[in-house]
Amino acid sequence: MTKSTHPWLADRTAAFDSSGIRRVFDLAATLKDPINLSIGQPDFDVPDPVKQACIAAINSGKNAYSQTQGIAPLRDKLQSQLDAQYGHADRKVFVTSGTSGGLVLSMFAMVNPGDEVIFFDPFFVMYPPLIKLVGGVPVPIDTYPDFKIDIQKVADAITPRTKMILLNSPGNPTGVIATEQEQRELAALAAERGIALVSDEIYSRFCYADRFISPAEFNDQTIVIDGFSKSHAMTGWRVGFVHGPTEVVETMTKLQQYSFVCAPQPAQWAALEAIDVDVDDYRRQYQGKRDRIIDALKDDYEIEVPGGAFYIFPKVPWGTGTTFVEAAIAAGLLIIPGGIFSGRDTHFRISYAASDQTIDRGIEVLKQLARSGPKA
Repeated sequence: MTKSTHPWLADRTAAFDSSGIRRVFDLAATLKDPINLSIGQPDFDVPDPVKQACIAAINSGKNAYSQTQGIAPLRDKLQSQLDAQYGHADRKVFVTSGTSGGLVLSMFAMVNPGDEVIFFDPFFVMYPPLIKLVGGVPVPIDTYPDFKIDIQKVADAITPRTKMILLNSPGNPTGVIATEQEQRELAALAAERGIALVSDEIYSRFCYADRFISPAEFNDQTIVIDGFSKSHAMTGWRVGFVHGPTEVVETMTKLQQYSFVCAPQPAQWAALEAIDVDVDDYRRQYQGKRDRIIDALKDDYEIEVPGGAFYIFPKVPWGTGTTFVEAAIAAGLLIIPGGIFSGRDTHFRISYAASDQTIDRGIEVLKQLARSGPKA
């Protein structure tokens, strides 16, 4: 990366680059009618009851700042659900400006300069930059080829400077779900070593085969980050929530007061309505889309079948992830090279949050690319 020459810019801004996803979009800017399997957001619209709740909040004048920790009805409803689910003596919730806001606050609240944060490769693109932003040291743990967690690798990576373990399940970009055993062992290890375990659960409502499992079931000190962006297509509405030990949550709330202030109040009232909106039909639709792609590509690609979210992370049949994606974009297909999410450049990400017609067009391009090989 290039160090900035402008005298006003802080050194921390040179510790990471802009998201590599931007480069994909730059390459695709001149395409006409591209086949877009790159977007990490739902392709369905915000459910009507959620829209109407937001409109009603706006029309009734609920447009000012809310309490920093979120409107009381939303917090109370979430808290009741969490108390029933976990029964922990010390688990408190507050509302954040999206799950990204929750991630930022968790880093600032818990990671000191020089502290190490363990996470799993492949990873969500925000993790390394956020760790570096607060002066932390990213410690990725390789999970190839099957994207499973090897608890011994985690134990071996722990040092006296380890402050946090960051888990994302179902995961972006792989869609893989950590097994109950993996989560139980990770939760126990974090508890034994006195390390903060942060669980990014934004795709929790999109699990296909089994019920969703959180490490908070096995470690009552787990900090959980979740929200409504993916489950209810509210990506632009910026409403997330975090729950965990009271002292951690209150510190994060204090930091939110001096940064994000609060989540948008009308969107919080919409989120209150969203809690009662059934999204099982969307989950079933995504499972069908996943199966559609897997069945079509399994003979041409090495694919670890994802158990959730709406991503597939195949291994490229030739070249690198970057060169393969460049060829795909030249053929009109937008996908994301795996090197953006990983220390390896061997895979690519498909988002099947798209229409069946778009998916079918993408499948045909991917079949042709696999069988034609690289062009000289």
